[in-house]
Amino acid sequence: MAESAVVFLLNKLGCLAEYQFQLVKGVWDEILYLRVELESIRALLRDADKLEDSDEELRVWVKQVRDVAYDAEDVVDEFVLLQAYYGHGGGISGCLHKLSCCVRNIKAQYRIAQQLESVNSRIRKIFAAHRRLRPKFNDALKGSSFSGNSGNTWHDRREDALFLNDNDLVGIDKRKRQLIKWLINGGSEREVVGVSGMGGIGKTTLVKKVYDDVEVTKNFKTRVWITVSQPFNKKELLKDVIQNLSFVTKRPIPEGMENMSNDEMITIIKKWLEKRRYLIVFDDLWNIYEWEAVKFALPNSKNGSRVMITTRKDDVASHSCMEFKGKVYYLIPLSEDESWVLFCRKAFRGNACPPYLSEICKDILRKCEGLPLAVVAVSGVLATKDARRIDEWDMIRRSLGVEIQGNNKLEDLQKVLSLSFNDLPHYLKTCFLHLAIFPEGYLIKRMRLIRLWIAEGFVEVKEGKTLEEVAQDYLNELLNRNLMQVAGRTTDGRVKFFRIHDLLRGIIISKSRDQNFAAIVKAQTTTWPERVRRLSIHTTLPYLEHCRSSSHLRSLFMFGWAEKSSVSTLFPDGFRLLSVLDLQRAPLKTFPKEVADLFYLKYLSLRRTKVETIPRYIRNLQNLETLDLKNLCHPVAY
Repeated sequence: MAESAVVFLLNKLGCLAEYQFQLVKGVWDEILYLRVELESIRALLRDADKLEDSDEELRVWVKQVRDVAYDAEDVVDEFVLLQAYYGHGGGISGCLHKLSCCVRNIKAQYRIAQQLESVNSRIRKIFAAHRRLRPKFNDALKGSSFSGNSGNTWHDRREDALFLNDNDLVGIDKRKRQLIKWLINGGSEREVVGVSGMGGIGKTTLVKKVYDDVEVTKNFKTRVWITVSQPFNKKELLKDVIQNLSFVTKRPIPEGMENMSNDEMITIIKKWLEKRRYLIVFDDLWNIYEWEAVKFALPNSKNGSRVMITTRKDDVASHSCMEFKGKVYYLIPLSEDESWVLFCRKAFRGNACPPYLSEICKDILRKCEGLPLAVVAVSGVLATKDARRIDEWDMIRRSLGVEIQGNNKLEDLQKVLSLSFNDLPHYLKTCFLHLAIFPEGYLIKRMRLIRLWIAEGFVEVKEGKTLEEVAQDYLNELLNRNLMQVAGRTTDGRVKFFRIHDLLRGIIISKSRDQNFAAIVKAQTTTWPERVRRLSIHTTLPYLEHCRSSSHLRSLFMFGWAEKSSVSTLFPDGFRLLSVLDLQRAPLKTFPKEVADLFYLKYLSLRRTKVETIPRYIRNLQNLETLDLKNLCHPVAY
């Protein structure tokens, strides 16, 4: 996420060239220095972002980079705002007045130069700290797990899935029979069976039960299970295949394998598999190139051989199956009944749920949304609670999303869900974190989200595509990774609404808070960051009298609104740098006059409000891209 902040700032700095000849001496030099240093620091951040959870010093270093990028962005935005005001006069007439503005502009530029100098001084210290941390940084990179938690003793949950008892499984029989049918009753050609679904949904567990089934072992004498390690290393994967095949086929491991090329190892695997009816499982493929690394080692002897893969990404499953003429099984969550059986089996050790806990337990299960790993993890925690202490059970119901972050017994669940987030490129991480602004269970409209992402500056320009098309690609990628769910379609089949799993939402809210990306204000919220950049208010309580430190605010979302509240009473200090103002469904009767001074405003939504008149000065908002006035309760007079 620090990388996203730096990239966003670099884009803004690139737009300052037009002001070069209007700057006093020193300002442009500081801007150039800042840009060069940020370009250098960006190269360090891609891996640092992944490793920040593994070490406290690295976490502090990444936070410092993120904070200095935010502060520099504030300075740049204030500078552009000054140029827009003084450079165009803002309607000011009279030579003396213009001269006064010019003097104030020069003074302001000197102040900005000092601020930029302070920012650059902090960056120099950040680089010095990186030189000191570099050995630790390099060690962490060498030993890092995919989740960026190399320093922890956490082990991959996939290993647990390989040794589950039948008593720990629910709703698996029908799925298992379907996969066995595909493996055994298919044609003689080599085929791929892919199993795709979100993290924690039970892909590994299901495929392992299929792999060990008596009927499968009878039909495939050569069976190999390969757990694909992360970060991915093609050479290590091929060595792993050879070692497992060596054990199964009773062949000695080839001499000098450590020094073999990838092509040589592929040739050995192919030779050993020829004329054998084999079943090979590649558990947890993350990218298409991982499939490309092994597919040429899998011969087609037309004897009914099969390959199975598990993946969180639908495109990886479909790509591999399309090439090898196979089928994809899209694993869906457990039904309510299945979840309830599994929950009671774990939480009450097979006994019935006490009637006085029934409603609480059902609410908890609704948050698990049929995710087996979540059901098992949460019920395991509850199994340690006294069933007579209703207050303890109710506390977990009310704080399940937060509970994941602070409960050691739910730590594995958090890490499994976080794997998918950590795998995202920086631009998708930003878009995914942005989903935290929406309340729990909220149906997110596709076009609203696309326009918000564009207004926030998250969508990168790509040649030959509009910003809307690029944003749609982002949405498709999050769907492909099973990080969002389709919640509604139009009559012609197009996606209209999205939603996110409640437990994933808990993860991104936590990360948003830790990285000062967004603050969520709910009824029980007592504090939020001093310098919040995105604020989403989910409460209508009247005691929310005013919000502090709004001078740095870039986006404001009002999902809750007291009838007697107004923008000016909630934010008495204003928010001159605001670019997104979403007041959809607010009980507004008059147009918020504060909007007139928002130079940076790109997105304004008054949808489903009671506003009757839109003032003429709305034309002066030169950066406004989206004005949403749909479904107003009264006709609008311009």
